[in-house]
Amino acid sequence: MQEQSNHELATAAPRQGVLLINLGTPDSTEIADVRRYLGEFLMDPYVLTAPWPIRKMIVGGFILPFRPKNSAEAYAKIWTEDGSPLLTGSQSLATHVGAALDVPVALSMRYGNPSIASGFAELQAKGVTEALVVPLYPQHADSTITTSLKAAEKALPDGMTMRTLAPFYHHPQHLAAWGELIKAHLPEKWDHILFSYHGVPESHLKKADPTNSHCLKVDNCCDRNSDAHAVCYRHQVMQTSQGIANFLSLREDQYSVTFQSRLGPIAWLKPYTDEVLAELPRQGVKHLAVACPAFVVDNLETLEEIGMQGKETFLEAGGESFHLIPCLNDSPLWVQSLAAICAESLGKPNDAAAVTVSAST
Repeated sequence: MQEQSNHELATAAPRQGVLLINLGTPDSTEIADVRRYLGEFLMDPYVLTAPWPIRKMIVGGFILPFRPKNSAEAYAKIWTEDGSPLLTGSQSLATHVGAALDVPVALSMRYGNPSIASGFAELQAKGVTEALVVPLYPQHADSTITTSLKAAEKALPDGMTMRTLAPFYHHPQHLAAWGELIKAHLPEKWDHILFSYHGVPESHLKKADPTNSHCLKVDNCCDRNSDAHAVCYRHQVMQTSQGIANFLSLREDQYSVTFQSRLGPIAWLKPYTDEVLAELPRQGVKHLAVACPAFVVDNLETLEEIGMQGKETFLEAGGESFHLIPCLNDSPLWVQSLAAICAESLGKPNDAAAVTVSAST
């Protein structure tokens, strides 16, 4: 009987669950909490790729002594009674996706709380033995997806395996969720739609390029077929924008793509959002709508950098109206779409295209 019982346990189907991973947020708007969060974020070698001694010197000597105060003030502008919009929005998304999927869903953050380890522990406490790890970033970047998956592999507990959801930037349900959201929030009067994405240094694209010869090295690199596109953030951004534009039946002159949130003197992906916001009124754009499809949940970069700073830049340059389209957040269509995307991945067998990692790997 004991041998039969052990055999049944060994061959039983795994209990599946989902671990959502978002970027992270400080625990509060206190400078000490913001400093702690920024230190963890900026010391990640996938974010700041310099060797550790140089990274430590830059972060400890030039950023942390000054930036936390300004960042804390920015966070204070968007903080709600319930806390960080990114955290509360992500928690609501996780709750609704869990209800739609009818499997355990836990939320974690790459930096700060709740940690990835705590997310796995929550799933394990509910009997999950196979977790689908879902980085909540539509497009691939080493500074978002790669670092999240590496951290998940490191935190994976004994007795659990994990598989990962591929970037979903081009999934029809992701594009439809954005398209319907924009249609619902687009003001009656608008001249142009700006798709603003979080920027990354150009060096990140070149480093991630498996061919070492395509990204930012050939003309129109995002439009020419290449193996590099599987991990090229810029290509996936352009595909996302084109897909949403097609859904909305936009002409090429009705929208544009820019990159925000650059840091330091190095070259980042262009064009820069702040510079384009200052230029658009001079090109005749007076009524602007802005969407941020690099994010699925509203956060500091959408609410403060674009919704406040960006709006001020555009209006001071001569614009007449500025409308920030909210992120997908926990909108019903996005909840159903993300649940369907996860269910689709959970239903696939473990094969070469869906790598499974265990704690003993």
